This record gives sequence, C-alpha cells and structure tokens, in this order.
Amino acid sequence: MSRELAITGWGVASPTGIGADDFAAAVLAGRSGVTDPGDLFDGQLPVGPVAAMVDFQVREHLGRKGTSSLDRGTALALVAGRHALADSGLLVDHENADGSGVVLGTTAGSVRSVAEYDRDTLVQDKPYLVEPMLFPTTVMNCAAGRSAIWHGLKGVNATVAGGQLSLVQVLRYTRNALTRGHADTVLAGAFEELSPHRAWHHRVRHGTDGVPLGEGAAVFVVERPDTARAAGRKAEARVLAVESAVGDDIDRTLALCLARALGSAGLAPSDVWAVATSERGDDDLDAAERTGIAAVLGDVERLPVKNLVGECDAASGAFQLAALLAHHRAGAGRCSVVTSVSADGSAGVAVLGSVD
Repeated sequence: MSRELAITGWGVASPTGIGADDFAAAVLAGRSGVTDPGDLFDGQLPVGPVAAMVDFQVREHLGRKGTSSLDRGTALALVAGRHALADSGLLVDHENADGSGVVLGTTAGSVRSVAEYDRDTLVQDKPYLVEPMLFPTTVMNCAAGRSAIWHGLKGVNATVAGGQLSLVQVLRYTRNALTRGHADTVLAGAFEELSPHRAWHHRVRHGTDGVPLGEGAAVFVVERPDTARAAGRKAEARVLAVESAVGDDIDRTLALCLARALGSAGLAPSDVWAVATSERGDDDLDAAERTGIAAVLGDVERLPVKNLVGECDAASGAFQLAALLAHHRAGAGRCSVVTSVSADGSAGVAVLGSVD
C-alpha cells in the first residue's frame, strides 16, 4: 500500500484570516497578523505586539449552544476543523463516522485553564470551590475529544505533544493510522492558544527577541489517495514523505532528514521550489536551519511563515503547511517542503507534492 497521503481540504483559524481562502489570500499578499493586543485578556499580556485573534468570538462561528465552556485553544481547533471539513466536502454521517478520526498537535493544551484551575485549588475557601466546568479544559486532549464530539468523528483520536515538531509527528501518526487500516479519513492539525500565562513564560525564556507570539489552529482533511478518489474528493496536494531525527548539530540533523525525505519521495533537490521554514528570529537556530536547508537544496526559496502569524509553537508547522497549500491553491505545481527545528536538537521535514 502507498504511504502517500492526500490532503483533500483544510481550514485555518488565524490572525490573518479564518478559513482556507482568507488565509491563502493573506499569505499570497504577505499580510501580517501582528498587531497591538489592545485590551485582550484585560491587558494582562506583556507589553508589545502579538499575532493575536483580538476579535475572535467562537459563538460567531459555532453558535451559542455548547460553546460557553470551551477554552480558547479548543475553540480555535473546532473552528479550523469545521472549515477543513467544509473545504473538502466531507460529510461525516453514520456510514463513515467509525472510520473518521482526529489527530491534533499541541504543546501542553490550555496552559491558561491549568493555571487558573490550580490557582483556585489554593485560594478558594474549603472545600476548594473550583469551577467544575473548567476541569475538562485542563486535560491536554480536550481539543481532540471535543472535535470528535462536535464533528461526529468516532474513529482514531489522538493528541500529540510535539512542540515545534508537532506537525511532523501528527502527519506520521496519521500516516500510520491510514496505511494500517485503523482509519479512512483523519482530521489532522495543530493548535496553540495565546494567554497571559503563555506570554509571560515566552517573555521569561526569550525576552523580546524574535517574532511576536502568535496563536491559532490549522487543520487538514487527510486520506489515502484511493479513499479520496473513491469518494470523488480531489486532493489539493500529496504528503510524499515525513522524517524526523535528533542530533547534536541541528544543521546536520536537518540535512539528514531532508536528504532522507527526498529519497523516500523519489525527488531530486531541483524538484523543490520552496521551503516553509520555522525561522523565528533566533540567530543561532535560524542560521542552523538555513545551513541545513542549503546543504541539500542549495539556494532554494524560503518562506518564513512566522513573520505573518507569529511564534505559534505547536501550531507553527501546521501554519507552514497551510502557507504552502495557499500557493498550491494559487496554481503552484511543484514540490515543496516544511522544515521544523527545535533548540533541543530535534529536526523534522514534510515533503509536499502536487497532484497530477
């Protein structure tokens, strides 16, 4: 069985647009979502620009019923997933629900929910009158669970805590589920919410250097090519290979992943027209990523997507993939690559191919 994956639809909830078409228009125009946070979170965010969905109200997208208890990350994932399903034309019903699953990447779920719940256990009067509706949102797989319920997906359900490499790990998990017959269709993607807690943590670790902090979700309908053809759904792009590794030298580790991924996809370096990178304004890490790319692909065009959507941590790779799909939607027909690197020495690559 082929290990290729078909992406038949995608959806985005981001500061630059909601839905595939809006996001694609922003990417092609180079329109950034970085803005002043204003009074978002009652002014609790550290001072400075962010790529935040300042006016995002989940009820405007999903209605009032069942949305009052959603944490921000789950809300973003649900909206992106809804747009992905609509974009693909996939209707989940009793006939295909058992074969339809969801795999989402995150860093730690809703950090805000965890922090607020923990604080309540310390400051509330005994018997510690914490808000019971808050507890489900503290669990890392809340977004995947709620996505399955909301969209009627009864198949594979998984949450991958992969940080910067979340997209690569999500695609690998999805590929295994599809090629081994555990699922026919998977709603795959990643999300990251912006909160005062995450913002302060980011400020302590990185200061004010690099791209501003961002948030959002990008979700893709991923199927086996034969499943998509049988259902009459046209693939927008193919995932040809997914590779990851850990090493002492990030540039060499990334170069190894790139070479291995291209070999697995049966491509030559000259077949690749662009790389959506994870560059974030970190001089050392960005230089290592550029060096690793150049070692294999030479002077290939780079798309530093975080300049548009900010540092979205676990959702970064998903936005990089969405940016490449934006170019596919505009008619780009050649192969492209997503690269992700992390300060812990991890590197990952996903190779995207056109559809004949």
